[in-house]
Amino acid sequence: MNTPTTIFSGVEDPRQEWRCLHPLENILFIALATMICNGEDFEDMVIFGEQNYEWLAECLDLSNGIPSHDTFNRVLQRLRPDSLLNSLKEDGQQLLDVVNEKQVILDGKKLRGVSPNQKGNKGLYILSAWVGENNICIGQQKVKNKSNEITAIPELLDSIELAGATVSIDAIGCQREIAQKITQDCDAQYFLSLKKNQRNSYQIVEDAFRFHNPSKFDLMIEDGHGRKEERKCTIISMASLPEEEQLTGWEGLKTIVKIESNRNVKGKESKQVRFYMSSEEISDPKYYNLLARGHWSIENQLHWHLDVTFNEDACRARKDHSAENLNILRKIALQRISRMDDKLSKKKRRYKASMDHNYLISIIS
Repeated sequence: MNTPTTIFSGVEDPRQEWRCLHPLENILFIALATMICNGEDFEDMVIFGEQNYEWLAECLDLSNGIPSHDTFNRVLQRLRPDSLLNSLKEDGQQLLDVVNEKQVILDGKKLRGVSPNQKGNKGLYILSAWVGENNICIGQQKVKNKSNEITAIPELLDSIELAGATVSIDAIGCQREIAQKITQDCDAQYFLSLKKNQRNSYQIVEDAFRFHNPSKFDLMIEDGHGRKEERKCTIISMASLPEEEQLTGWEGLKTIVKIESNRNVKGKESKQVRFYMSSEEISDPKYYNLLARGHWSIENQLHWHLDVTFNEDACRARKDHSAENLNILRKIALQRISRMDDKLSKKKRRYKASMDHNYLISIIS
């Protein structure tokens, strides 16, 4: 089994060594195992430790017993998230060799349980970098108070290795400076959602498809559970447009994309047109249709599971760094649960791990 040393060896202990009764690795390992085994908060960590004392004693130094609720609370409040975040990155890298030719999705999520408790505090908002193909989080960045994702995105891009990847970001990240950073600094490609917040660029792209109307397209159809959706994707190479119709100021821009969605949910129809900008020069519309669809995997496979499988929004831990550190531990737990090769849902895997030590060991190791 992976020991605490292998999982959390690089995490810096914020406590004074002479006052510590419990090694930091013990606290973090029990916290992670609790998350895997259907636990949610500091009280659950104590219960898990007490109920699994003999098993834990085989791999941990429990000479001072199981840490108390207050100990778990204090440590996770004081622990620097960037130190614990390295464990998340390293855990992801063990499961993912390289991001070359993979789609890396950047998107944010607010932890609803972390309510503002003082003037000017907007709560905790986390921007994550997600590899949808492998269901792995390779980095995250806290969005600071009185700020937004636009300032957090460059910091996140600087913290992860992206060479050869295609970075997809929603409309808030559709900025010239971010496009330039992805192509020049990160040696990667971009796929940016374009909306009317970029008024001039949006108008130029909209007019390009209105006047040129490409004949080549890709049609994707999804049908099931009372929902049917058709997505038609057409593309235009920037090189094919007359000079006066060129979209300038966007570093590396090669292709503009239009996706027309027609959705029918239980008889109710809705239509939507979305535009994207890409630094890639692939001539097959299906490729861009898959990128647009793949972008939503961060909502379906990460944010949804944090909320529903791990009940993150109900967590009331909010003091100092506790909410952010618990979010990181949940992501490590989710990555390891997702690796299991069985037919159980992720929620059922957590339940089974809480009753079967061998199954828990197979998740952790």
